Amino acid sequence: MRKSWLAATILAACAATTSLPAAAQNTLKMAYALSTSSHYGAGADALAKSIEASTGGKYKVQQFANSALGGEREVIEGLQIGTIDLAIVSTGATLNFVPETGVFDIPFLLRDLPHARNVLDSKIGQDMLAKFPSRGIIALAWGEQGFRHLTNNVRPVKTPADAKGLKIRTTENPIHITAFRQIGILPTPMAWPEVATALQQGTIDGQENPLSVITSAKLSQMQKYLSLTGHVYGPALVLMSANVYDGLSAADKANFDKAGKESALAMRAYVDNIEKTGVEQLKKEGMQVSEVDRAAFAAAVEPAYPEYYKKFDKKLIDSIRDTK
Repeated sequence: MRKSWLAATILAACAATTSLPAAAQNTLKMAYALSTSSHYGAGADALAKSIEASTGGKYKVQQFANSALGGEREVIEGLQIGTIDLAIVSTGATLNFVPETGVFDIPFLLRDLPHARNVLDSKIGQDMLAKFPSRGIIALAWGEQGFRHLTNNVRPVKTPADAKGLKIRTTENPIHITAFRQIGILPTPMAWPEVATALQQGTIDGQENPLSVITSAKLSQMQKYLSLTGHVYGPALVLMSANVYDGLSAADKANFDKAGKESALAMRAYVDNIEKTGVEQLKKEGMQVSEVDRAAFAAAVEPAYPEYYKKFDKKLIDSIRDTK
């Protein structure tokens, strides 16, 4: 009797031990560069709530905000090898893996938020998402950051001439860098986690980002002047490791597809709100805000377009511009 009881106890212990890894796999790591109170945080929360609800708690999402798992390039590499399960990233990082995504970073190509969203929701944007699986990544949806604006600590910027000579942090994105050089800005590529220190030490004069980032990253504490240049639309991408996605049941794949779309909608809602309230918030926090001659900035970067036509199919660029 004692022997059989002992054997049963050992078998139960072994079963408990072997079940632990399976349970642990149901907690998925999700990485992003900004704070939990940002548009990325809103997107991550929406995804986490959606997938937990649709799978009855089978999958939970553990969020790693503020670049806790590395810069965006490292995060994408983590998705490829399966050390990270989910992420929200900018196209500044994805163009190193799916170069076509860089087309949306061409300055003044996308007119406004409705135009940008129509393009991403159209066949143009959806065909681009379909290019990710060949790189070991599943693109669940297009998220959003909004239109990028310029901040600096030197002077108000209203015209391209005002911007000349400013040392501005950019993403490691050759499309942006080409445009800034045309204006006369000195672009300084830098990973996001390094930016606050560089601003505080004065090694750069400023940076450029959407209002969603400028507000959530509290850049008003580090920058005096905001110029509403709206020079580039900033998409985001909700990504998943193919290692995880490919092992899911058809039903759970559909649940993650749905969660990705809900994440994107949450980001768009955040951007819509911050576009209405962000400028006044930054003024109250002490920033001096300038409207700019946007047409003059667009004209200043026009000479860069032949370079963009070399990188991207002119028909693709024209089809984006022509989307209603």
